[in-house]
Amino acid sequence: MAVRAVRGAVQLERDEAAHMDEQVSELLTAVLERNALTTDDLISIWFTATPDLHSDFPAAAARKLGIVDVPLICAQELDIEGAMPRVVRVLAHIESDRPRAEVVHVYLGAAGALRKDIAQ
Repeated sequence: MAVRAVRGAVQLERDEAAHMDEQVSELLTAVLERNALTTDDLISIWFTATPDLHSDFPAAAARKLGIVDVPLICAQELDIEGAMPRVVRVLAHIESDRPRAEVVHVYLGAAGALRKDIAQ
């Protein structure tokens, strides 16, 4: 089984903990479903959030989904002038037999504009 990485992002409408939980849960669920993964396939997940998000840790949503024995870490995204606001990004390391070209990266809603080259 190979180690692969899958990317994703979502733009939040507002900086509220419940909204972040809902949107990050939707993003993680889509990543798992579109790549036919279970939580046993996860190795680790990195989350980043833009500096304008303060309400909660994105990893908290993963724990609420039942991703409890996978290492998770949160970091702040670079504060670049003109960058899309209120974005949570994810980089999940997975075990998968899928060829790298068949890994489905998930960019929900307006975040699809971030990586039009790989967004599904």
